[in-house]
Amino acid sequence: RATANTNLNSTNNDNDNDKASAIASTPPTDTVPPITHEGQMPQKKFYRSRAHCNPLSFNEAFDYPPRPDLFDWTEEHYPNHPQLSDCGTDAGEFSASSAQIHPTVLDVGCGFGGLTLALSALLPEETILGLEIRSKVTEYVRLRILASRKEAMGTGASIAGCDGDGETHDAEKEDGETHDAEKDDTETDATDRDDPNDKRASHRPTHQNASVLRTNAMKYLPNHIPPRSLSKLFFCFPDPHFKKKNHPRRIVSTRLLTEYAHWLKPGEGKLYCITDVRDLHEWHVERCEEHPLFEEVTEEEMEGDECVWAMRTETE
Repeated sequence: RATANTNLNSTNNDNDNDKASAIASTPPTDTVPPITHEGQMPQKKFYRSRAHCNPLSFNEAFDYPPRPDLFDWTEEHYPNHPQLSDCGTDAGEFSASSAQIHPTVLDVGCGFGGLTLALSALLPEETILGLEIRSKVTEYVRLRILASRKEAMGTGASIAGCDGDGETHDAEKEDGETHDAEKDDTETDATDRDDPNDKRASHRPTHQNASVLRTNAMKYLPNHIPPRSLSKLFFCFPDPHFKKKNHPRRIVSTRLLTEYAHWLKPGEGKLYCITDVRDLHEWHVERCEEHPLFEEVTEEEMEGDECVWAMRTETE
């Protein structure tokens, strides 16, 4: 009997070992997404997230400055901004020039960054910032912008930089060769087309004027954006919040419109809204018409605005 029990226990141990080996050799079902190195184009499937969240009850911590003038946008967001082409060796001079760099166009709720990058190409003289509350999506857009910048440098886009001696150099030059001929061909082809999209082909966008920031725009925008500094403000396909009790969560309201008017440049700042929900569209129109600081632009102006075209086709 003792021998039989020993053999039985030995058999059970062998079975347990086999099970352990089988479990160890079986790959886990929830695999960790591959790490995207900076400069590589990220894959959207690894950065999926819920479409919307409640910004009024979103309690994750955000870093923000006490006031806008204390935030250096060139440190992480626009290190090679086109307006920083005149570099100096003196730190005070650099600080003075970098203080002039701040977002002038906001893409609030930028999603996966399609419109943010499109605006970067359409508006090379502006500083584009996408705002996103979801961390995974924000990281995707950040990596996408970095990859787009690297790709632009590889295709000969002109990026002014500063070397250690305070001298400016052009990233377009590589091994003593330039891409002027290719650039001329691109510009010639672009002049023969009337599509607003082709206007972006008339110059090579470096995307150095685009960035993304993870924040809650309904709470912390005053900490980042100085008053009367924005030329354009975009809200593309926001959460409709269908229930009446949730209407205060809508990104366009009488109270928030007053804040938006505070940030837009008087007389030239524009607010762009687009949605595929008729009820929400009517809500936007009614709130803007009722507000004394906003007036609707004409149909002719909208049709001639290349940003309207981009908002309809490039938003992700």
